[in-house]
Amino acid sequence: MTPYSTSSDTYRRRTTVDVSIGDLIMGSSVPIRIQSMTTTNTMDTQATIDQSIRMIEAGCELVRITAPSMREATNLEHIRNGLRERGYRTPLVADIHYTPNAAEIAARIVEKVRVNPGNYVDKKNFAVIEYDDASYAAELDRIRERFTPLVRICKEYGTAMRIGTNHGSLSDRIVNRYGDSPVGMVESALEFLRIAEDEHYYNIVLSMKSSNPLVMVQAYRLLVSRLQEEGLKPYPLHLGVTEAGDGEDGRVKSAVGIGTLLEDGLGDTIRVSLTEAPEAEIPVARALAERYAARIKEARVDADIPTSPLYPHVYHRRQTHAVATFGHDFVPRVIADLSAASITSMEDLDCIGHRYDAVTDKWAMSDQGCDYVYTGARPLPFMAPNGIREIVDLDVWRTLENNFYKVPLMSATAYLQAITAAERSLHSVVNIVRMAPHEATAAVLAALQQDPTVVVLLHSDATQWMSAMRACITSMRLASLTIPVLIERTCAEADADTLQLYTSTDVGGLLVEGYGDGVMLRSARQQPHADDLAALNRLAFGILQAARTRMTKTEYISCPSCGRTLFDLEETTALIRAQTDHLKGVKIGIMGCIVNGPGEMADADYGYVGSGPDRITLYRGQDIVRRNIPAAEAVASLIDIIRSDDRWIER
Repeated sequence: MTPYSTSSDTYRRRTTVDVSIGDLIMGSSVPIRIQSMTTTNTMDTQATIDQSIRMIEAGCELVRITAPSMREATNLEHIRNGLRERGYRTPLVADIHYTPNAAEIAARIVEKVRVNPGNYVDKKNFAVIEYDDASYAAELDRIRERFTPLVRICKEYGTAMRIGTNHGSLSDRIVNRYGDSPVGMVESALEFLRIAEDEHYYNIVLSMKSSNPLVMVQAYRLLVSRLQEEGLKPYPLHLGVTEAGDGEDGRVKSAVGIGTLLEDGLGDTIRVSLTEAPEAEIPVARALAERYAARIKEARVDADIPTSPLYPHVYHRRQTHAVATFGHDFVPRVIADLSAASITSMEDLDCIGHRYDAVTDKWAMSDQGCDYVYTGARPLPFMAPNGIREIVDLDVWRTLENNFYKVPLMSATAYLQAITAAERSLHSVVNIVRMAPHEATAAVLAALQQDPTVVVLLHSDATQWMSAMRACITSMRLASLTIPVLIERTCAEADADTLQLYTSTDVGGLLVEGYGDGVMLRSARQQPHADDLAALNRLAFGILQAARTRMTKTEYISCPSCGRTLFDLEETTALIRAQTDHLKGVKIGIMGCIVNGPGEMADADYGYVGSGPDRITLYRGQDIVRRNIPAAEAVASLIDIIRSDDRWIER
């Protein structure tokens, strides 16, 4: 049994040791803690105090502050004292990169220090270096010598520590031996953790953060498995997707990564890294955490948990055969549910990405135009645009004169009746069978397995929706069924923010597992409006992109800003987005300083990185293209680089 509940149909939170952070306890015995990070200059004491108070009053339980040098680390005492004088006892966390001396100062002042094993002793130069066992061991001895003083100070002062690996800042040494991978991320942290345990220091929190939710999920799962295998303590986990971005995209991406792990029962503190004011991160993190607060009280079920055939530390899409344009090598399809909507004219499809021009009498499809529409008992009163197919209920489909170009949808019961009838009255190419997990009986699955025309539309009303859906698809995989499975979720949440987060968690979590050949998001409204349909269509494509299963728009890997940031990140991100958001599939990293780039934007095609006051360095992948150019010229220069690569498209 894995130390987390990827295959369980009953939620169970992973049991951890408790960690003391000042007066705050972190671990599985207490609720999931919410934290964020200041964006002010750490040397601006009053501004940092004021922003910290705004964060605390928004619900922040730990305040992280950057300490890039000994000077800032020393000033943490003034910030801490200023907060205490105003009655705030929220623990402070010093964020350390590259500067062990600053960490050793901060550990004597604040309640927790965060160190990044990728740059605490090592450096990242993207160099290819071969290490034999002796030279590698010598490097570990060097790390032990440099890291041990901090461990001893933390032990003496009762200071907690987060050993926080970042995917983009793995050292050259780790990458050359273990690869730029979840395996390398985990080993990077374990090297430091073993040193701490040798010193009998255990007041530790661990993190495995990445801007890629798939990598993040795989790394955390591998980490908890390795802790168990090596007999190390089950330390609390800090969850976060680095450089998630802003707006809906940032929330969707964060929920796909963080929510998937929370469903596994992993995670004891959350930081949602949005390119927005830090207090704006708190409600998002709280909404993700509160969903699982009630589940903590449920009885744990450690027996009779079906074993998943997945190796959960590597992404593999579930193997399926092709039915029409579903499954196999086809990208996951988006189905718009119009069954309860009032569709009377061609213009009504504009909200789902298909625009009709009455002057030319032609259709235009956007990059986020849905692939199918489900109209249920009310077929479209006009011919569907080229590029999409219409799905209708079986009894309606049978009444249509020319039904070959429409797809019938039926219940599992109706399907069994149809195939056992004297004359099979189904489509010759594709039939969609809608069913819930409890309907996936042996008889139904046996019938489906024999029919090359079937696609399953899986839905559930279970409280623990994702667990029920995952268990059903896992059972199909174990039975070697290669039928394409579409994921249906009814979005009944009362407010838009919660709807985004919960839907991204549930659907994105299945996609991260490699499950899902299509997505249909249904509105719970009796008659959804065009805005509802547009929001759900956009959300479906956003989740597919966050899960890296279908790219349909520009992706921005932008850091959340901190005291190291060298320009206005929110303003710059908005400016770059305004000029490049039509570049389908292009990934642009926007980083406030060298700490978060180029490493943290390793997944990006292009990078925009602060290199000094009013100075920007531009990257193509990991390679510098233009160094230290004025900020006023940087966006235009970035566009020039994209043009030179023949990746620019005029609007």
